[in-house]
Amino acid sequence: MTDRPALALEGIGLQIGGATILRDIDLTVPESEMLGVIGPNGAGKTTLFNIVSGVMAPTSGRVLLEGVDVTRASIHGRAGFGLGRTFQTSSVFAALTALENVRLAAQARIGSATSPFRFPRPGDEATGVAHERLVEVGLDHHAHTTAGVLSHGDKRKLEIAMLLATEPRVILLDEPMAGVGSGDVPGLVEVIRRLHQGGRTVLMVEHHMEVLLGLVDRVAVLHHGELIAADTPEAVMADPTVQSAYLGEAV
Repeated sequence: MTDRPALALEGIGLQIGGATILRDIDLTVPESEMLGVIGPNGAGKTTLFNIVSGVMAPTSGRVLLEGVDVTRASIHGRAGFGLGRTFQTSSVFAALTALENVRLAAQARIGSATSPFRFPRPGDEATGVAHERLVEVGLDHHAHTTAGVLSHGDKRKLEIAMLLATEPRVILLDEPMAGVGSGDVPGLVEVIRRLHQGGRTVLMVEHHMEVLLGLVDRVAVLHHGELIAADTPEAVMADPTVQSAYLGEAV
């Protein structure tokens, strides 16, 4: 563990067409912390993730990964610095098997002259990594199952396995429970918990508050594009400002 935070946001702001979307966001995430990001609809949560991951550029401020300024780095460049992200909508190759999906991600990191769409071979390095990651998320029994027929919860696990194959140190999970059936939630929660226990830094946007509060070390609250609180779950839930921001909405 280093003294540098895994992620630091300094004065992050975003204006689009004269409208302020994010304003002066200062947030430091220590190494190995799991941070929940919450806020009412339209608060700027996904926009903040887009800026951290390189999908969007801020109009002010800096993004630092382990002390390195990556504000103008590409998505691919940030992946090289150890950042990985999942999105709200499923992003697996439905026609490929679970193993082939994860193998593609591993191959992208390792690099190979072999066609990524060639059937995995025993002993192939990327295939070995793929098997390990499927075991890590509890999908090894579905290695040869076509991804398109997996349950939504298992597709989420597969996305996490693909992410892990790129060996990220900082992981952004954007609403991992979205669309997941109640029967799949406990297994997915356990996979996310193991990400944290494995020493990775995790930031998670999630509307299922009971799930989020049971996982995270701290909670950051956005409201109208501003960071209004960042503290332990207990302190944040007792904060009158947070309660006011959620007035009329379930926390």
